Amino acid sequence: MLAHERIGSGEPLVLVHGIGHRRQAWYPVVDRLAREREVVLIDLPGHGESPALVPDGRPVRDILRDILEDFFVEQGLDRPHIAGNSLGGRIALEAAADDLVSSATTLAPAGFWRNKVDFAYIRAVFTVLTGAATLARPVAPAILSTAPGRAAAFGLLMTRGHKLSPDAALGDLHGLVHARPALETIIDGGFPFDRPISPSIPVTVAWGTRDLVLLPYQAGRARRALPAAEHVTLPKCGHVPMIDDVDLVADVLLKGSGHPRLGRTAYDVA
Repeated sequence: MLAHERIGSGEPLVLVHGIGHRRQAWYPVVDRLAREREVVLIDLPGHGESPALVPDGRPVRDILRDILEDFFVEQGLDRPHIAGNSLGGRIALEAAADDLVSSATTLAPAGFWRNKVDFAYIRAVFTVLTGAATLARPVAPAILSTAPGRAAAFGLLMTRGHKLSPDAALGDLHGLVHARPALETIIDGGFPFDRPISPSIPVTVAWGTRDLVLLPYQAGRARRALPAAEHVTLPKCGHVPMIDDVDLVADVLLKGSGHPRLGRTAYDVA
């Protein structure tokens, strides 16, 4: 079973973190979400406290889909809402395409790069991040004890890394190193998202204007690929925006996961 937490009450909203991260990535927005949703936080296979991701000759997409579907069954989640960041956003879109969820809200979802050169850049970013995290472990407690150190260490991922607590930052660094085998397996199996999603499943795509991992031009490609979705701009936010603008991200997640019978609230669309 995937390591997970369930917090709050209301319509269930499953939150899926990005590649190399862990479920605690969502902690900055959980309190706001849990007032209106039952928030279900998961660690992906090979990440956080979940079991390893075991390649079995099948496409990574199929493995992750089956694991997610099994998790829904184990937890009694019947077509929950889902939201994800980066890889988690891609998983949310795949779940919507597979008709497993009631809505999908995504923050910089993976799968909208232009070509092999762009994908090579993404691979290089994570190679640099995991390599630097591995080398920095002996001195990480000292570096991450200061706000400037946290801002520098997480500058590729977020614009306000200094707002992370030292413990959260250190946990994220160790989590990235721990997830390296799964990260490499997932990136090796990467390919663009090109599946149709039923118009009956509300989809939201939000993108930070300062995303240095999945560059903001990809938001335009997502808009063209998913013309029926709501497309939202996150000003001054990076690739992992949950701490860059807590209120804005929480608002996007709540509105994106609004239950159809309650209606969906209009908000600014880029």
